[in-house]
Amino acid sequence: MKLGIVGLPNVGKSTLFNALTKAGAESANYPFCTIDPNVGVVTVPDARLTWLAELYNTEKIIPAIIEFVDIAGLVRGASKGEGLGNQFLSHIREVDAIVHVVRCFEDSNVVHVEGSVDPIRDIETINLELIFSDLDVLERRLLKAQKGQKSGDKALIAEAKLLERLKVHLEDGQVARRFEVDNEEEEAILRDMNLLTYKKVIYAANVKEEDLAAGNDYVGQVQAFAAEEGSEAFIVCAQIEQEIAELDDEEKLMFLEDLGISQSGLDRLIAASYKLLGLISYLTAGPKEVRAWTIINGTKAPGAAGKIHSDFERGFIRAEVVAYDDLYASGTYTAAKEKGLVRVEGKEYVVKDGDIMLFRFNV
Repeated sequence: MKLGIVGLPNVGKSTLFNALTKAGAESANYPFCTIDPNVGVVTVPDARLTWLAELYNTEKIIPAIIEFVDIAGLVRGASKGEGLGNQFLSHIREVDAIVHVVRCFEDSNVVHVEGSVDPIRDIETINLELIFSDLDVLERRLLKAQKGQKSGDKALIAEAKLLERLKVHLEDGQVARRFEVDNEEEEAILRDMNLLTYKKVIYAANVKEEDLAAGNDYVGQVQAFAAEEGSEAFIVCAQIEQEIAELDDEEKLMFLEDLGISQSGLDRLIAASYKLLGLISYLTAGPKEVRAWTIINGTKAPGAAGKIHSDFERGFIRAEVVAYDDLYASGTYTAAKEKGLVRVEGKEYVVKDGDIMLFRFNV
């Protein structure tokens, strides 16, 4: 999973990125301190792997990972090249989802490019630049479809009609993810276009320490905006995240308790990302390694096997499956098997989060 962190300059993007990834990206109180995207890889915390490693006396643990891309601060006019905007926008096309950092704090010492704090205006400024960029992509594809429909091709005729509707929608200042499609074919066309405003979004409401537990009026505005468009939103204090990034696990828990919260910003962001993208993890376990594999919720057993190797999917025969909770309660794999908790599943089995799987295949 690759997440792109975007936002206006000086909203706390690079500070948050540094905290999440400990990558040491440059962070300063002026626009465009980030030119090329910084990339950091973060492991997904999963206590299930630790227990399984102890059970199997495993040589190594391989958790799921998330790749974060810190994309330079966008400004009004980015789609026309302001502040190297076109260069920045191209980086966003490569990510699976967008983490949009929104400034929800007042601080006269931190310059705001618009001169005042207004989270909804800031969100719409970014959205407008992404819409302009999407319109460029759409108009090229529409022109191609309109030329092709002259031959009587029904698919191109349908596509041209869809794109004409979508163009009106974007020109009205609406993002593509709010566009209503009529069927699966239209949805497939939208996915194929890789529009920036069709990507799923998680809004990170960046606040001061005193607002981290309960939020503030600005946070409420962001949460309402996110709910209206079916996006996710969570509260974070980038400065605090940077501080706790240097602590060990025990110190981190104590620090969070003192703040009145149970999870770090990274944990909340990971949970929001998995929920938004419809992702789950299944597990494999043995003496050599214990590993988490990220798949889309609803994936059937052969598709899950294909995450390990294409041969596993192509030659899939069956899978031995035990739920993590059942194995944990039983204490050992043998005990779980004796209780009938280890099942043999075929090609139609839909994998569930926390399934521990052993695949049988033949190629």
